[in-house]
Amino acid sequence: MAMIPSFFDNRRGTIFDPFTWEPFKDFPFPSSSLVAHDNSAFVNTRIDWKETPEAHVFKADLPGLKKEEVKVEIEDDRVLQISGERNVEKEDKNDTWHRVERSSGKFLRRFRLPENARVDQVKASMENGVLTVTVPKEEVKKPDVKAIEISG
Repeated sequence: MAMIPSFFDNRRGTIFDPFTWEPFKDFPFPSSSLVAHDNSAFVNTRIDWKETPEAHVFKADLPGLKKEEVKVEIEDDRVLQISGERNVEKEDKNDTWHRVERSSGKFLRRFRLPENARVDQVKASMENGVLTVTVPKEEVKKPDVKAIEISG
């Protein structure tokens, strides 16, 4: 391992350990009620968005959540908002925790819907921890084509 001087706290001659180095620990980042330091996995809930010929379909993996703990809303006429919260498991003073990897906390995701979305017909369902939100698309009207006879 190479000796690399630290430029952040004037300690020279220490061994640089990339696994314990926290480059942003002293920066004054604003705190947010939606962002919890230990819960980044749940806060950054991944959502897939696909477009089919009939609809825009959003899918979110929300294992362990009940449908009552999730909100699906349309705001400002064209913004789909998906939010929810997983509460921290109650601790028993007699329990000894060896590892805590499951995350808890709030999440909030927003998506601006395209003009062809029918926001008055949005449907949501939840099955086996997967939330599916379906936003139908307006039918594209094909122009009436009239054949013109060519004279001559």
